[in-house]
Amino acid sequence: MTMRKIILFLLLMPMALHAQIGEYRTDLAVGVNGGYLLNKISFQPDIPQDMMGGLVGGITLRYTCEKYFSSICAITAEINYAQMGWKERILTINDEPVINQETGIAEEYSRRINYIQVPLMARLGWGRERRGLQAFVQIGPQVGIYLSEKTNANFDINNPNIIDRASNISGPSLDDYDFSNMYNKPVEKKLDYGIVGGAGIEFSWPKIGHFLLEGRYYFGLGNIYGNTKQDYFGKSNHGAIIIKLSYLYDVIRTKNDKIK
Repeated sequence: MTMRKIILFLLLMPMALHAQIGEYRTDLAVGVNGGYLLNKISFQPDIPQDMMGGLVGGITLRYTCEKYFSSICAITAEINYAQMGWKERILTINDEPVINQETGIAEEYSRRINYIQVPLMARLGWGRERRGLQAFVQIGPQVGIYLSEKTNANFDINNPNIIDRASNISGPSLDDYDFSNMYNKPVEKKLDYGIVGGAGIEFSWPKIGHFLLEGRYYFGLGNIYGNTKQDYFGKSNHGAIIIKLSYLYDVIRTKNDKIK
């Protein structure tokens, strides 16, 4: 056997094995999803925060292309509306709420930031495809487009009670405190992007559809504010824990009686 034939054989062998092992699919499912998320923004300098809750939901498309050994391979895409944001933890040095001197109420501040999000994820599943349970994992990039934002505060954001606060984002001196860095600064970066991944279970039933329960984590790679040497924040990226329920219905299904 010549060297040319050997090289050709080595190149074609993986393709031949793949054709023998892989079971191709052309399944397309569409549906809806909805859930709840808990979000924080990682600021530097740090702003103490609690997780901020919000709704997330939209439409889902899933294309299943192959079963390779026991793994069911698919691509999932979504278009979602998501309520992100952050909620400041306003505490004294003794970990007690800071009380507004005028109203006598604990000070609260949060910023709601709304996005249209588009995740595109590669998915691997194990189990039943059309009747029964299946476990799955999926991961991929996500892009978010800024829609709007809203500030909620029960005190004058231009004149908060900074004397009792345990933290000061602008420095140890009260004279250095710049409220515009924290309370009055609108979102500057309208495009958000990052990595999203999760795992879950799916229950399928013929002629009814697929019901999915999934937990995800989103790690933002972009910032909501500028992060150059001239900007105040070195980073300001999202991080979210997401719980979702989805329902999908098969629009196109591979005709194969052996698929279970």
